[in-house]
Amino acid sequence: MIYSDKVMDHFQNPRNVGTLPDADGVGQVGNPVCGDMMTFYVKVKDDKLTDVKFQTFGCGAAIAVSSMVSEMAVGKTVEEAMEITNEKVAEELGGLPKNKMHCSNLGADALHAALENFKARAAGAATGRTVVPDHNHEAAGETPDHCPYCSGPVESSLEMCSCKKCDLDLVECGHCHLYTNKAETNCTHCGAQLER
Repeated sequence: MIYSDKVMDHFQNPRNVGTLPDADGVGQVGNPVCGDMMTFYVKVKDDKLTDVKFQTFGCGAAIAVSSMVSEMAVGKTVEEAMEITNEKVAEELGGLPKNKMHCSNLGADALHAALENFKARAAGAATGRTVVPDHNHEAAGETPDHCPYCSGPVESSLEMCSCKKCDLDLVECGHCHLYTNKAETNCTHCGAQLER
């Protein structure tokens, strides 16, 4: 598999790796087929992205894509950053092998999820959850919540939430109010210790 020099540079020297504990928006996407998982954190001031960090678990292409997406997003307005697409990411990297194009889609999707999370928080909608623990959503005629790991439907009760697709038990982080795997000791979004 041949990667461009730019892909190799971003893989070997990824930019903006890490977390932002005081992030204005957090977004996570994953592909259960290939195992790639990306989490993006954004800081926004005066409608511009002042900082973007990411954590990626996946192949070299996924890491390179995350690094490139973070560079493309910093300094842009929220709406400009929402226009970053998988095609633009792949183009900036000098191309990706066909079987790795999904990685660029994941990177753009994770950034978009963080920006949507920022918009929800800024509008005062809930507390910025990616999966909302609304136990009456079906009674209200709303669509079911979705798993932050695989986007599968989440089945919730007063005691717990679980994903029907990837069969994970989920728990809400008391710090960032995002959902994470119940088996984790710390929140995969913000790193806070989960309450037991």
